[in-house]
Amino acid sequence: MKRWQDTLVSPTTPVFDAIKALDLGAMQIVLVVDGQSRLLGTITDGDIRRGLLRGLPLDSPSSEVMNPRFHHGRVEDEASVLLATMRRLQISQMPLLDGDGRVVGLKTLEQMLALDGRDNWVVLMAGGEGRRLRPLTQDVPKPLLPVGPRPILETILKNFIEAGFRNFFISVNYRAEQVESHFGDGSALGVSIRYLREDRQLGTAGALGLLPGTPSEPLIVMNGDILTTVDFKQLLAFHREHRVAATMAVREYHFEVPYGVVEVEGTRLKGIEEKPVVRNFVNAGIYVLNPEVLDLVKPGQPHNMPQIYQTLMDGGRDCAVFPIREYWLDIGRLDDFDRANLDFHDVFR
Repeated sequence: MKRWQDTLVSPTTPVFDAIKALDLGAMQIVLVVDGQSRLLGTITDGDIRRGLLRGLPLDSPSSEVMNPRFHHGRVEDEASVLLATMRRLQISQMPLLDGDGRVVGLKTLEQMLALDGRDNWVVLMAGGEGRRLRPLTQDVPKPLLPVGPRPILETILKNFIEAGFRNFFISVNYRAEQVESHFGDGSALGVSIRYLREDRQLGTAGALGLLPGTPSEPLIVMNGDILTTVDFKQLLAFHREHRVAATMAVREYHFEVPYGVVEVEGTRLKGIEEKPVVRNFVNAGIYVLNPEVLDLVKPGQPHNMPQIYQTLMDGGRDCAVFPIREYWLDIGRLDDFDRANLDFHDVFR
């Protein structure tokens, strides 16, 4: 779906249907219009994820998540003017309106620049031993375990490649030679793959100290044992929109307490809630870091990603959370591995 007309929804359209329009389209925006096609607001992936963080039900009307303060151009505006405006405002889409405020077109930054690839580095952490998956990982590193028709890490790479990423680094330690032999330098996939060789376990962030320099753009860091359909372009756009030092992808996790939870005050009973459901957001193992964040990682020293974020926040730097609404599975245990193989053909077909 690449026609701008397919991005139009009404203010009463459920958020769930707006998500479908957003996911099926190539323009990464939904335009909320009235019965005469006058633009009332816009919905981006970031607007929807902020709604999820507020606990907004997906059957809510689109007007609950739309942004009524939008930027727009005129159909008669020259392309150079539109491009300069989008760059200045740091926005990726520009609705075009006529004199009565009706939508008559839509331009995207990606279309206007004819982007073929992305300069952002992608670092995939693939050095762990996968002890919880033994005996499967006795002779094979976890990222090379087959899920569906290919290894886990190959599916991750292909998802990034389809999104336009070309510059990859893979951290390796356990059975490193197998990972390097399987992927080589990436030329068979049309990309560049370089390896960050850990001579010992460096934690979830220590391999960043082995990078051969500092990138010019934010980099994505991801654990090499995660299957997900997250739109990495949307993740970068969300990070850029919020102008933070780092963004952490998070996943909602809930569980039911199997007992009646008692509220007390001193010795007095104040209330009883029977088997409540506790909901929290948990770290999903996918991150975006601004280049200067790498200064916090000392080469050759163990570091964990939560420590990096805590140091940033302690220093007064802002960090954002990106709620995942797509498929996501951390393959950490044998039952996760079995589930991944059951899910694969439905999710990644």
